[in-house]
Amino acid sequence: METRQQGLLDPEPLTEVDEEMVSEVDLYNTVTDEEREEILSELTKLEEEISTLRQVLASKEKHHSELKAKLGITPLSELKQNFNRSWYDMQTSTAYKKTSETLSTAGQKTSAAFTTLGTAISRKFGDMRNSPSFKSFEEKVESTVSNIKTKVGSQGGGGSFEEVLSSAAHASAQETPSNNLSESSDHERTC
Repeated sequence: METRQQGLLDPEPLTEVDEEMVSEVDLYNTVTDEEREEILSELTKLEEEISTLRQVLASKEKHHSELKAKLGITPLSELKQNFNRSWYDMQTSTAYKKTSETLSTAGQKTSAAFTTLGTAISRKFGDMRNSPSFKSFEEKVESTVSNIKTKVGSQGGGGSFEEVLSSAAHASAQETPSNNLSESSDHERTC
C-alpha cells in the first residue's frame, strides 16, 4: 500500500530514456513552428541587410580615404592634429589650470626657501671665517705654504716634494705651541 511519490527526491537514478527527454525539452522556448519560420525568415533578412551595410560602409571608407589623399591629409597629420587638439583641451581644463597654479606656487615657495637657506649658510660661513679657530687654521696653512716655498727655493730643486712637505709640516708643528690650541678650544666653548 505504499504509494511512491515521483519528483526531485526520487531515490532512483534517471534512465537513459529520461535523460533524452530532459535534453529535448526547452523550457524557455514556447514558439510554434509557424512563429519559428517567421523568425528565421526575419533573421535571414537582417543578416542580408547587415552584409549590404558593411559593403556600403567599406565603399564609403574607401571614398573617404581617396578624398583625404587628394587633400594631402595623411594619417600622421591627422594624428598630429588630434594630439594638438587634445593637448589644447587638456590645458584649458579646470583641473590642469588648478594643478598648474598649485605647482607654480609650490615652485615659488621652494625657491624662496632655498634662497633663505643659502643666505643662512653664507652667513654661517662668514661667521665661521671670522672665528679665532678658523683664523688660527688659516695662519697655519699660510705658514706651511710659506715654509714650503722657502724650502723649495733654498734647496734649488734638490729634494723631492714629499720631503719638503714633510719637513715643512714638521717645522709648522714645532712653531705652534700646544697652549694655543687649548686657548682656542676654551674660547669656542664660551661662544
